[in-house]
Amino acid sequence: MRHVERVVVLALDGVYPFELGIPSRIFGAADGRYEVVTCTVDGKPVRSNADFSVMVERGPEVLRTADTVVIPPVTPASVTAELPAEVTAALAQIRPGTRIVSICTGAFVLAAAGLLEGRRATTHWQLADHFRRMFPHVALDPDVLFVDDDPILTSAGAASGVDACLHIVRKDHGSALANSVARRCVVPPWRDGGQAQYIEHPVPGPTTTGTAATRQWALERLGEPLALADLAGHARMSLRTFARRFGDEVGMSPGRWLIQQRVARARQLLESSDLPVDQIAGEVGFATGASLRQHLHAAIGVSPQAYRRTFQTAR
Repeated sequence: MRHVERVVVLALDGVYPFELGIPSRIFGAADGRYEVVTCTVDGKPVRSNADFSVMVERGPEVLRTADTVVIPPVTPASVTAELPAEVTAALAQIRPGTRIVSICTGAFVLAAAGLLEGRRATTHWQLADHFRRMFPHVALDPDVLFVDDDPILTSAGAASGVDACLHIVRKDHGSALANSVARRCVVPPWRDGGQAQYIEHPVPGPTTTGTAATRQWALERLGEPLALADLAGHARMSLRTFARRFGDEVGMSPGRWLIQQRVARARQLLESSDLPVDQIAGEVGFATGASLRQHLHAAIGVSPQAYRRTFQTAR
């Protein structure tokens, strides 16, 4: 029988309902690999930041059974440098080594509990200065979607919680399952944790042409040498216009985006096939196996062989 990971979501007073539901929605779509339960610090209802309260069936004792604990965000005004005694007591139930995930202002809770001391972390970009003043010993990076400083993972606001949970599914079970979960939930299958939190998307005019069709065209041709001129030509734009519009829509240059997509595809092939590294490099558009090794190491800090070994062991 396969192990079912227990994910315990701790709902605190002032919890944001949208983010509270993310773990159940994402992990619940992972083919029974996870069990998601929700608790509060005393087993009683908590107020949300909306016009309703949240009823739960469990108290803090279930935190002792967790493989992963998720702390959704709470109203920023309710966050202090010192936690209420009942929150501290609840967090003390978490076993050492348990994976802990925060979404948005949930990072304030972890920092106040001393769990982020000396670690890299992130939170919502609008609260970065406030966080730094409160917790100067945390290495805050406010420009990214999430930070995985194993076994603690912190994520930015709202939808970045989806990215963080998909990252966990991918890390635990591979890209195929994570992509399947993303399709079921109708969300992007992969946004790199290092992607910028805040991208200003100008509202396009009614006749403005975007780059989405060209991005899909490129994804179907990753094994081919794709230059900026090829992409701009497909989009029927000048090089300058295409690069500007691509940056507005995606938040990065076309070249960086292509590298990210090629690395993502290479990870899928490393997980699901026994193809040699040099052949995988060619399949995804890297000139050599050395180039793939360089880009994979830059993205996730490991070699192709080590990455493949990790997932073969998991299987």
